[in-house]
Amino acid sequence: MQSRTSPDRRAVLRGGTLALGGATAGTLGAVVPAAAAPGHRTRTWAQRPLLDKQDRHLVSRFSYGVTPELAREVRRKGGARAWFAWQLQPSRVRDRTHARTAAWWPMLDHGPLTLWKNHSDGIRGGWLVMEDYQRWVMARRMHSRRQVQETMAQFWENHLNVPTNGEQWFLYRRDYGETIRRHALGRFDELLLAAITHPAMLIYLDNASSTATSPNENLGRELLELHTVGRGGFDEADVKDSARILTGWYVDMWRSWEASYRPDLHATGRVRVKGFSDPNHDPDGRAVTRRYLRYLAHHPDTARRIAHKLAVKFVSDDPPARLVSRLAKVYLAHDTEIRPVLEALVDSREFRRSVGDKVRDPSEDVVATYRALRVRMGRPTAPDSAANAMLWQAQTIGAMPFSWPRPDGTPLDNAAWSSTSRLLASFRTHYSMAGGWWPTKDVRYRPPRSWVPKSGMRFDELVDHLSRELLHQPSTREMLKACCEATNLRPGEKITHDHPLVRWTMPRLLTTFLDSPAFFVR
Repeated sequence: MQSRTSPDRRAVLRGGTLALGGATAGTLGAVVPAAAAPGHRTRTWAQRPLLDKQDRHLVSRFSYGVTPELAREVRRKGGARAWFAWQLQPSRVRDRTHARTAAWWPMLDHGPLTLWKNHSDGIRGGWLVMEDYQRWVMARRMHSRRQVQETMAQFWENHLNVPTNGEQWFLYRRDYGETIRRHALGRFDELLLAAITHPAMLIYLDNASSTATSPNENLGRELLELHTVGRGGFDEADVKDSARILTGWYVDMWRSWEASYRPDLHATGRVRVKGFSDPNHDPDGRAVTRRYLRYLAHHPDTARRIAHKLAVKFVSDDPPARLVSRLAKVYLAHDTEIRPVLEALVDSREFRRSVGDKVRDPSEDVVATYRALRVRMGRPTAPDSAANAMLWQAQTIGAMPFSWPRPDGTPLDNAAWSSTSRLLASFRTHYSMAGGWWPTKDVRYRPPRSWVPKSGMRFDELVDHLSRELLHQPSTREMLKACCEATNLRPGEKITHDHPLVRWTMPRLLTTFLDSPAFFVR
């Protein structure tokens, strides 16, 4: 068997550079489609209608992969922009994925005390419950019709990062993720209040045991540095008063694990943080917490930070300052509402020009592969069922969801996910999935002949058909050449349902598309 990176596939790796198929990328970004081959024969006999370039761009950025089914949904809604507006109101999008897939991992429904007893008694460790949460999130991303909500839940869970791997915050981590998901398309000031005062965040950044006599500064500092105004805009005095404001939010650790507010633990007395000042005389500090977080959420520095981070995630690694400034103004003008900011982002010239500029991270790669290959995944019945194994697939490529241990969250830039080792790991995953070789339990792959819509079609027609099915774009001269070399076939060769390609080497052909730069980018 030839090497996965052998010359016959023309996958050239030079210091993290990938060149394959119809595009090239210096890392994996800035994909430039190649011109169609002169005289390249394609027919419209069974071609699916494609979204145009800009519609595909928008849907790809705000979903986990454009599938034929998703493209039909977009066309029914009148185009990508209308689809996006519909998706911004998730209650209007009928979807049962959330509840259906949650039932696959029933221990996620247990409360914190039960989870702790199970962990302490060796019934099921907390890290295993958290792996189930990570799997559930990946399953939702794979199957949900609410693709924009899932995309934005990922963004905010990363911005307000509480890792799944760690200590006692696992008891509340599922509820924390659900809380962020509910607020993902609402107002940031409401999301910030819900996240910062949530038991998972309180435990993770040590505020659950912070007291008036001994305030812990971790949450107060990260609230300023990471979640709102950013570095350089505050000093140590600000951090100390930030920590004092947040005292009183409490979790009864090691006993009942109940979350409550304890006025006897709140540090009273005047506080000043940046331009915020409050007498803070009430032992019940919940009101001052709300005033303080609202002030931070509406601060111009926070507006710029949120705008910049959204632009990095959805536009480019180095977004133009003018775009960030416009998005920040929209954010402030709409009382921290996220929807108008996202609408301004997708309507911007900078977004339209950013086709191919963002790379999928490892878990996005795994989810997109399942979606592209139309793999049907069922409720797990064994540890190595597909719904469980997909988490290990993400780990093999480079990172599981929410596994970043620091409060700053997983990197959003291309360079973090464009190394040679990541490419090789993705190649291996794509090949095993294309062949249906692993995982094999509680999963159903499409049989090879189902990828050939008409027995006796030309190979170049099949390549164009598969490009449309897997990449949602027509084939190119380079893609056809790569497919010919990967399979040792000629463009005009007739492919029947009994052809050796269908019987033996279809995984090699499918993987040529999955390993192309066009698949690696969002």
